[in-house]
Amino acid sequence: MTQKKSQKKVVLLVEDDIFIREIYDRKITAEGYEVELAKDGVEAINFLKKQIPDLILLDIVMPRMDGREVLAKLKSHKEWKNIPVIMLTNLSEKEEIEEELGQGVDEYIIKAHFTPSEVMAKIKKFLI
Repeated sequence: MTQKKSQKKVVLLVEDDIFIREIYDRKITAEGYEVELAKDGVEAINFLKKQIPDLILLDIVMPRMDGREVLAKLKSHKEWKNIPVIMLTNLSEKEEIEEELGQGVDEYIIKAHFTPSEVMAKIKKFLI
């Protein structure tokens, strides 16, 4: 049995904090996108094996497999390497930001510095 593919753009939200996950799930869904949730990198990679999202919103600090490991797997996989990735994290050291951008992150957002609406505006840039 084949599933009918949604016509909506799909955002994979990889975030271990349930509060943050719920806020962004509601916000992105309200904007008309489909949201798939993963609470760590292992869940994210398992999802990617089944479906390729239009964008990944990725936390860095998570249990089991962190965002850096997920990013490394994404960028080394031929079918996943071109998926836009927005890092959404509280790590704000300049060196960390530069390192992530150098690894192929399309946007780096510090959670405490942006409202969900501002984050949504950045997401929309990649989903037009």
